[in-house]
Amino acid sequence: CRNARRRRAAIVFWDEGGASLLPVVRRSWAPPGHTPVIRHHFNWKRASMAVALCYGSLGGGAAVAFHHQHGAYDTDTLIGALGELRASLGGQKATLVWDGLPAHRSLAMRHWLGRQRSWLVVEPLPGYAPELNPVEGLWANLKGVELANLAADTLAEVTAAAERGIQRIRATHWLAYSFLRHCGLSLW
Repeated sequence: CRNARRRRAAIVFWDEGGASLLPVVRRSWAPPGHTPVIRHHFNWKRASMAVALCYGSLGGGAAVAFHHQHGAYDTDTLIGALGELRASLGGQKATLVWDGLPAHRSLAMRHWLGRQRSWLVVEPLPGYAPELNPVEGLWANLKGVELANLAADTLAEVTAAAERGIQRIRATHWLAYSFLRHCGLSLW
């Protein structure tokens, strides 16, 4: 945090996740005596999503960057998503905090990150410590509201619901800080 402050860089927590056509089953309600039923096509098609929670970006505050695609992330698609992150930060310097996904540690990613040192510094999260990443709270919030019990017919419907959730989280300014506090972290 001190190093990011010295560099006047945003602190960016990054995580990849996904959603499929299988509904995320959550608690629901129904009239007494009528069990709620979710009908779906039992399809395993998945959309991959990446979220960056950016703290101290563009003059303070928090921002949320969102990227989605069909299929799993690999080194090349992650480099593309990080390029979009750079554009959304408006050229601001960043300290990127992410987990140990193999694509994060690949040789091609290390070479690419080496060429980005003018704006990007990477700090890895400790192994097996998802509780230290505030993006995990964002995923839980998204899957508990917009994606809860969603029986979509297409991946486009799933990603549209996820985008609505990201817009809700962006509009609720205190949520990004609550995800950070839930991890026991602070920016000061």
